[in-house]
Amino acid sequence: MRIAIGSDHAGFPLKEPLMSWLTQMGHEVLNAGTDSQERTDYPIYGAEVGRLVASGEADFGVAICGSGQGICMAVNKVHGARGGILRDMYDAEMTRRHNNANVACLGARVTPLPTAKELLRIFFATAFEGGRHTARVEQLD
Repeated sequence: MRIAIGSDHAGFPLKEPLMSWLTQMGHEVLNAGTDSQERTDYPIYGAEVGRLVASGEADFGVAICGSGQGICMAVNKVHGARGGILRDMYDAEMTRRHNNANVACLGARVTPLPTAKELLRIFFATAFEGGRHTARVEQLD
């Protein structure tokens, strides 16, 4: 699987170990930046993750900022990108199952690394249910 991952400075401490873990799991990881903890703006990286996913260059995306909120808003400005904030296992499953999310948005200040890994495992393994949810997802476009 090709996974785009990006973060601002606040998300960088979570992004780096997640990139290594995703690579170890056999995924091709596309680094959408940033590459340090130097202050920067989350919309740049959320939009880039969204573009990589919407264009088909990546199958899924992971976008990380301090809370997950701002970068998720940036992802969702990109036509074809559907980001959802993952706080717990229910979010990780249902954003895929019912909303066909293609970008997992995480908050580095509120999500420990082991939790982030479990949330991503669930997110990537869950299929879109389709059916009655298809028309709703199509309305997002």
